[in-house]
Amino acid sequence: MYEKLDAYLEEISHFLASRQEREEILAEIRSHILEKAEREFGEVTAETLEKVIAAYGPARRVAEEYLGDRPIIAPAYRRFLFRYTGLLFAVHFLFIVAAVIFKKSYVVFPFLYMPRLGVAEAILYLPTAFLTDLGIVALVLYLITQSGKDIKLPWPKFAIDLEEIKPTADKILLRRIGILIGMTVMMFLTGFAVWLYIRFQNIFFVKIINFRVVEAQPIFQPEPGRRIALIIIAMFAAATISLFIKLFTRSRWVDVVSKCVSLILIGLLLRQPFDNLFAINIPDRLLPKIKFGLMFLLLFIAVMTAVDLIKNLVILSRKKLAR
Repeated sequence: MYEKLDAYLEEISHFLASRQEREEILAEIRSHILEKAEREFGEVTAETLEKVIAAYGPARRVAEEYLGDRPIIAPAYRRFLFRYTGLLFAVHFLFIVAAVIFKKSYVVFPFLYMPRLGVAEAILYLPTAFLTDLGIVALVLYLITQSGKDIKLPWPKFAIDLEEIKPTADKILLRRIGILIGMTVMMFLTGFAVWLYIRFQNIFFVKIINFRVVEAQPIFQPEPGRRIALIIIAMFAAATISLFIKLFTRSRWVDVVSKCVSLILIGLLLRQPFDNLFAINIPDRLLPKIKFGLMFLLLFIAVMTAVDLIKNLVILSRKKLAR
């Protein structure tokens, strides 16, 4: 007789949290619906229950009315979200660097498992590490909020808060001029690199003097040279497109997408095999030093890109919380 009512209450239960709270709310709703059906229609039947349930409203709205405005994270704790995430990510980043340098795995139970990573894998892992740390901090703050206890959390001051100041008209103009100059330079580099690739299937050359004749010789072997050239051209093109879009918008999502693309392309560069890479004659004693230098340069660029990516993600998230 009460199948529709039971199905309705079951649907409402999907939107309720704790078991005790859920049982109390569902019992109250059941009682109200039965009383309303008897009061308005004189008897409780399948038909009268269906009418009362239809007037009661959608299950989700009913659940929200009973729950009230209960934030997932209390407003007093929201400012801790990215401050604590930054601290946790700094520790996480040190473990990532250690895993790459010492080629070892690390376990900090129960929060962190750091597998042994290569340089390319570590770079691609950085955004994932940040999101993992953000999730851990959000979970802890959620549990503190739900506990209802008045807990005073420490507020470490390791940097100035990330606040965006609305720029003046002069600064906006100077910013656009700078972006326009940068875009022009990147367009020239991209076009020149594309021209070299179309003509020579390579973009890296060195001057060789043979019998007083200067010749341009490719630095890399044909196959790896083509792959590296295409990746570099893609990086130039991505930077050009990003600067062009930033002429018309100040949205930080442009920077986020641009940095993600750059990290992927840097990761592809780091995955290129180093053996038999050079087409020119290089002494064996210099090869390890050149390899280390190239790896260090790419890793440094990747770290700076990842830091900028994380900064933009933090600012975007703080804006979202402020709303």
